[in-house]
Amino acid sequence: MSTSFSRASRLALLEPELGRRILVLDGAMGTEIQALRLTEADFRGARFRDWPRDLRGNNDLLVLTRPEAIRAIHAAYLDAGADIIETNTFSSTRVAMADYGMESLALELNEAGARLARAVGDAFEARDGRPRWVAGAIGPTNRTASISSKRDESG
Repeated sequence: MSTSFSRASRLALLEPELGRRILVLDGAMGTEIQALRLTEADFRGARFRDWPRDLRGNNDLLVLTRPEAIRAIHAAYLDAGADIIETNTFSSTRVAMADYGMESLALELNEAGARLARAVGDAFEARDGRPRWVAGAIGPTNRTASISSKRDESG
């Protein structure tokens, strides 16, 4: 059974489906990545082999260096019954990527993460004709917002 949904048709189906049943969202991507026990070399891949900073723990980078691993995690959640999978982009912001000196990759990571998740969702849709949704994941940054030292002393 091969069904192809357009973005518009998939979005049009979302609200009625939410009214009909509870949709299942995938689980903890970070926990699944940790279970893979990846090495520094796994995170680096060929492209970042000579990067001047440690990259282990930069889970979002895996959409570029180990896309097959991320694809398999998405597929496992869909196999388990998830209707919605989140992109592996929780830390794909310039602020969070600054820890690795990779601020300039934020856009590329977000685009690659979205394309990867959507491709897995599309494959499952083609298999059984049910729509699958992709939600963009973005987490809090690892920086605290500064609090101005200027206060209103009037009370």
